[in-house]
Amino acid sequence: MSDSYKIATFGGGCFWCIETVMNRLIGVDKAISGYMGGKIANPTYKEVCSGLTGHAEVVQVHYDPDKISFNTLLSVFFSMHDPTTLNRQGADIGTQYRSVIFFQDDSQKSEAELYIKELENNGTYSNIVTEISPAETFYIAEDYHQNYYNGNRLSNSYCTVVIDPKVNKLRKAYAHLLKSE
Repeated sequence: MSDSYKIATFGGGCFWCIETVMNRLIGVDKAISGYMGGKIANPTYKEVCSGLTGHAEVVQVHYDPDKISFNTLLSVFFSMHDPTTLNRQGADIGTQYRSVIFFQDDSQKSEAELYIKELENNGTYSNIVTEISPAETFYIAEDYHQNYYNGNRLSNSYCTVVIDPKVNKLRKAYAHLLKSE
């Protein structure tokens, strides 16, 4: 990873969704599925899914701030999930699916807080429940979770029913920010 890259960490339901859209953005070197915010070291997917570890499914985004801003990443993040449902995204229910931004520094914290206020003030959302917390240890999810959509799009109904609409929305709303496919 280049010294010019920064890290942003987002949780908004199943990490497959957020990873898929973030990896398509110009300026994003990589988006990695994993876990953060819990109370045990090196959790497994099964442990996180139990809801007992306190971890959220998150995506660690490595991005070049000269090509894409943290504010733009926030825009994409908030448009790809529902930040008003506590511990739930669609059929995915539990604290592991909470809406969360794990900030890396005070600047990210301030930008996230301001962005949420703007979304509420302009009527985009009301009652945003997105947690804003300091970044903790990031645990990379098992290999089979990485780049899941691209490897399973045609064989997994979750990909076609849940992720495909997000990818289509991304193409329409953020076409100017997409890498060539």
